[in-house]
Amino acid sequence: MTSNPDLVIRGGNVADGRGGELFEADVAINAGCIVEVGRVAGKGKEEIDARGKLVTPGFVDVHTHYDGQVTWSEEITPSSQNGVTTAIMGNCGVGFAPCRPEDHSRLIQLMEGVEDIPEPVLSAGIPWAWESFPNYLDWLSQRRFDVDIGAQLPHAALRVYVMGERGARRDPSTAADNYAMAALAGEAVRAGALGFSTSRTLNHRTSTGDFTPTLKAGEDELTAIAGAMHGVGRSVLQFVLDLSTLHEDLPMMLRVAENTNCPISFSITQNDNAPRRWRQTLDSIGEASARGLSITAQIAARPVGLLLGLELSRNPFQTHPSYKAIASLPLADRVARLRQPEVRTAILSETATATDDPLFFRPNYDKMYLLGNPPDYEQPPENTLGAQARRQGRQPQELAYDAMLSDEGRGMLYVPFLNYADGNLDAVHEMLRDPNAVPGLSDGGAHCGIICDASFPTYLLTHWTRDRTRGEKLSIPFVVAAQSRKTALSVGLSDRGLIAPGFKADVNVIDYDRLHLHPPKVHYDLPVGGRRLLQQVDGYDATIVSGVVTQWHGHATGARPGRLVRGARASLN
Repeated sequence: MTSNPDLVIRGGNVADGRGGELFEADVAINAGCIVEVGRVAGKGKEEIDARGKLVTPGFVDVHTHYDGQVTWSEEITPSSQNGVTTAIMGNCGVGFAPCRPEDHSRLIQLMEGVEDIPEPVLSAGIPWAWESFPNYLDWLSQRRFDVDIGAQLPHAALRVYVMGERGARRDPSTAADNYAMAALAGEAVRAGALGFSTSRTLNHRTSTGDFTPTLKAGEDELTAIAGAMHGVGRSVLQFVLDLSTLHEDLPMMLRVAENTNCPISFSITQNDNAPRRWRQTLDSIGEASARGLSITAQIAARPVGLLLGLELSRNPFQTHPSYKAIASLPLADRVARLRQPEVRTAILSETATATDDPLFFRPNYDKMYLLGNPPDYEQPPENTLGAQARRQGRQPQELAYDAMLSDEGRGMLYVPFLNYADGNLDAVHEMLRDPNAVPGLSDGGAHCGIICDASFPTYLLTHWTRDRTRGEKLSIPFVVAAQSRKTALSVGLSDRGLIAPGFKADVNVIDYDRLHLHPPKVHYDLPVGGRRLLQQVDGYDATIVSGVVTQWHGHATGARPGRLVRGARASLN
């Protein structure tokens, strides 16, 4: 007990991360650690009045893509604005180390294609002050952030580094290749990598249309890498699979886990083409877990949805010839042309043409919504543009066209393409409650012009514990534990995720009744004026990282207590 701790949070309703009932308590913090929870007698050097407020551990987001942003920015927004105090990057097999100078553009093209982070932003922002993965971590360790950062070794970068052009064109690896990749993987864990990530989905392509280098990597390759990493220190194998090859790839990944004792973590979503396949997958995970394997399913908190608009990466008319003729015009000029009756008539008379863009779907207006204000991610079928058009006796294309022209051409359409096959979130409710599941897939730092899901941690509280009207809710203690302690443990970070003495002082003080997400908006605040979607959030009175307040009533304080988290060394530096 400290007589005058650095900070005391007074009288909050504490959800401590264990999943038990809320309780009223003070929280004393000293030297970056929680030292007392209960009735704190001593006065803090600083105090926060949390009476009537929710006090939680800081959230641990295990699925982000800040690999580039951490090299040019100390603010890890938007995650740091959504209660996140630890962000894990290097997911989906993409990242920027290891990398030889001649492959810089190759890895940028892959990140641009897979995660929709524009090439000019990455080219201007990344300093490339490293080659090896340990070099990358050492360089990051000198930087300071508003959250802690953990890194995983990306398979695509590793494969290209060892195999060169053969790796990029997805040739099978040789025994010598596997030995070299395994050695570098072990080196990465010794340097502090929290895990290794790979991708086996056709949706992951470079900006030039090539499939990700890891798409068909062999079981021998993955086993060599996972075995080497786990032999050095605890590390997680994170991966993304396709529904079409799940019957082959999931058993293979389970064999890799069984043969190496390496924990694995992968994404599970509901797909329109097989709306109950997720249940079978979770059952398979449950059976494997019962055999002693360590497996975590990452679950999105709401539909994975595309935002379409004139200011965004995609819109329903982008393949129409009359739209393509004006697509390169600045937004204001394009809006002016789109308002001309003859242009409107021409575009609406045309139909979408074929494209190899994996994130462009022929418009299905019975799956397309107006997101609204406040944004509603669980709307009933009668709200679709198709249903509205039938009621009005109009064509749904007209409604989409007019909606995008609203707000001076900044109007957005919402297309939930995963986790919404039933027209509700009941499947997500069931997935989130699975004992082997954690919240994930926020993709913070990625999909700058088409998806805005870094607000998942806030949505888990607002929608699932308070606002849901179309089905069962989840309790505050359950949600808090799921995205703090449970996520922390899933990536081997045992020092955080609890409001308890001896744990790292990462804390949120939340005005629960005011917690609120605004509609997404486009901001031009990336390097060279690059575009990204952000979502303002109200209700976080304070976010605290290592005992230091980083967010105060919706504004950054400028403090930078965040550090690189090194896994095997279990330290911050």
